[in-house]
Amino acid sequence: MKLLTLLLAVAAATTAAQAQRADAGGSSEFRADARHSGLYQGVVETLHGVKWKFRAGGAIVSSPALADGTVYFGSSDHFLYALDEQSGALRWKFGTGSRVASSPAIAAGRVYFDSYDGNFYALDAASGKLVWKFATQGERRFAARHLHGSLPAAEVMPDPFDVFLSSPALGAELVYFGSGDGSVYALEAATGRLRWSFHTGNVVHASPALANGLLYIGSWDSYFYALDAATGKERWRFKTGEDPDTNNQVGIQSSAVVAGDSVYFGCRDSNLYALDAATGARRWAYSNKGSWVIGSPAVRDGKVYFATSDSGLVQVLDATSGAALFSLSFNHWPMFSSPALAGHYLYIGSHMGKLLAIDLERRATAWSFETDGARANAAALTRADGSPNYQAAFADSFYDDLVTGSARMLSVGAVLSSPVIAAGTVYFGSTDGTLYAIG
Repeated sequence: MKLLTLLLAVAAATTAAQAQRADAGGSSEFRADARHSGLYQGVVETLHGVKWKFRAGGAIVSSPALADGTVYFGSSDHFLYALDEQSGALRWKFGTGSRVASSPAIAAGRVYFDSYDGNFYALDAASGKLVWKFATQGERRFAARHLHGSLPAAEVMPDPFDVFLSSPALGAELVYFGSGDGSVYALEAATGRLRWSFHTGNVVHASPALANGLLYIGSWDSYFYALDAATGKERWRFKTGEDPDTNNQVGIQSSAVVAGDSVYFGCRDSNLYALDAATGARRWAYSNKGSWVIGSPAVRDGKVYFATSDSGLVQVLDATSGAALFSLSFNHWPMFSSPALAGHYLYIGSHMGKLLAIDLERRATAWSFETDGARANAAALTRADGSPNYQAAFADSFYDDLVTGSARMLSVGAVLSSPVIAAGTVYFGSTDGTLYAIG
């Protein structure tokens, strides 16, 4: 990720499982469905304003999920929230032992999510009462020596850019998620009983995608895995790039999307990959010239849509060949948010504290919304041309300065949460602690 060099110098077809869940009363999860399509209904062509907003007690990187008139999301204040979809009024909140950076999934009257306290939770969706919880071997962030070139070089440092927890994918009977303990878990949705676990070589904070009996997920060990969803047996693995010196260009934070017979995902080695979903054979890789791909791609009508980190681009590629079709630049503010597609519009959050709506036919911004945090704090961290002023946030190459500088940049109300569109409304969270409903 070239950003860090600078900083330190200064819809797819429904599966049988999804159909069974729909018959049981509907569900909602990260990126709209178990394949992570990112496809929604209810286009917002013109922004009229804020319908409502709800202030939590801490930053929101969790993406909201909607089900049965309720909006669910997590916050770094340790709570999982349930709000009325129309008014934003609080219905209930549930406290955990640490930050909730996982996006919830809802099915059959229950809401499932992960917390940094090392527990995976199932709650009653209507009341917020605990149904069961499952203890992993403990959460942690990706950590490495000489991280991003920080000093002291021999010190093991947790990565401040490892901001998300794995969000659950729902099968007919099982719920799947990854953990900082390095494992991928499959639990019985009804009871929380462990059905199987698969251990990788490092932290797993990507969210699993489920399609055609396979579970697809990447790890910080540099491998992307396809596992048998019923047994956890490895079907294949694919090796991405490594960076043994500064551990900058390594690891998979991006969650995959399955479209047709291909699976697509981004990587911190700066590539967007397309693999054969059945065999793991590489079909193509698109280089983003050092810029991470953190968010999940979306695929529709033969095109792949995704965003880059420090280069601040929304990229559109041919899904079959990987050829670049066009890109849009946003003054190099990073993007960790994942794109949502509705009609001929793409919606995505930016670290600049904005939610952007892009008209794909005109290949131009249709409208943008500025968060409260951006209005309050962006001026001090933005250059005259609109690009980020990293020198104002990052004082030195010492690891402590990396941590504090990262926090300063997020103070602009960055939108790392991925937007959800429903009934003419866009829902998303911000690091200013607010869940917004705009339209």
